[in-house]
Amino acid sequence: MRPRSAAGRWAIVVLAAASALSLQACVESLIIGGVATGVVVAADRRQPEVIFGDQRIEVVASNRIGDALAGQGHVNITSYNYMVLLTGEVPSAQVKANTERIASEVPQVKTVINELQIAGASSMASRSNDSYITSKVKSNLVGADKVGPTSIKVVTEAGVVYLLGLVTREEADAATEIARGTGGVQKVVRVFEYVAPTQAPKVTPPVTKK
Repeated sequence: MRPRSAAGRWAIVVLAAASALSLQACVESLIIGGVATGVVVAADRRQPEVIFGDQRIEVVASNRIGDALAGQGHVNITSYNYMVLLTGEVPSAQVKANTERIASEVPQVKTVINELQIAGASSMASRSNDSYITSKVKSNLVGADKVGPTSIKVVTEAGVVYLLGLVTREEADAATEIARGTGGVQKVVRVFEYVAPTQAPKVTPPVTKK
């Protein structure tokens, strides 16, 4: 075997260093991602198993409804505390009813709120505007004193804002007023589940030590 040149040895060292840095970055990303997920779960009023159950419901319902629609319509599925909210557009009343039935048959779903509209699918511009409105409402909730932003889930469809969460009446009223006062919001629909004040301590963000 021929001895490697000095340039070759340096190339190997550089490659090894780059690989180590890449591996370190991956590990750091996993750690940071895990910490972020832990913070969200800790701040949410749902139990961890309910949070993951809601995520599973959304995936399963989305797959089943997507297969049934076969490209007809545009349906968003949001699950919170095993309550499913359907928003979007479908071509007929029959498709609307079938979509609700499919969602209700997903394991663990306890109720379905069917807000589907019989209309053509919304444009990408409309959906982008809805995403912008959602981000503005969430931002406004962060600065509110009477409601913890992590206790409220915000969904926007065609300018209509849907608010979900496990909240007190006072928190629901505060969140509703904040959403109504946000630019671009056409209407606010409350899809809350109410709890007593003693069951819903105010959520505060964790203090990060430097």
